[in-house]
Amino acid sequence: MKKSSIIAATIALCVFNAFSQTKKTESVYTDLTSEKCITIESNPNEGGSYLGECAGIGGYRLEVLEGDLRQTVNVVAPNRKKYELELWNKVSSGFSAVGDKAEWRIVRTGKTVKPMALIFRFNASDNPEYSEQNTSYLVVVKITKAEVCVTNVVKPSAKANIEARKLADVSANKPCHSGN
Repeated sequence: MKKSSIIAATIALCVFNAFSQTKKTESVYTDLTSEKCITIESNPNEGGSYLGECAGIGGYRLEVLEGDLRQTVNVVAPNRKKYELELWNKVSSGFSAVGDKAEWRIVRTGKTVKPMALIFRFNASDNPEYSEQNTSYLVVVKITKAEVCVTNVVKPSAKANIEARKLADVSANKPCHSGN
């Protein structure tokens, strides 16, 4: 009896350890507002140019850039390699602003956290005749060892957030978005 109890306990412990090491995809949020980011450069005299460095996750950081009333985001990897997302070429060339939060899709294995994708809002004025009217896109960015780039631009809808997360979770094997 004792031997079978020890074997059962050992099996239960192995199963528990296997489940606790299972990869789990979840979201972690960071701020993109100028109040929460470190201002690197700012020149209000030149069309409002700005460069801010924002917190990230897993050693990654984000840069928010603004010039000529247009914003974009750069992703800075832990090795300091910078990936320029060029939102004014990939999403919209109109006047634009990124949203206040970035959603990192991460994989957690035990205590290790690894970003696999990024989602953030990008508000753009696509019609020059009505510059006060914005379209609020969700931008999906894949994060792999080889590439960091925009893979999808989700148009506004009732289920846009759900769609963006689904796209982010499978973005690793998707090609980079070529532009608007």
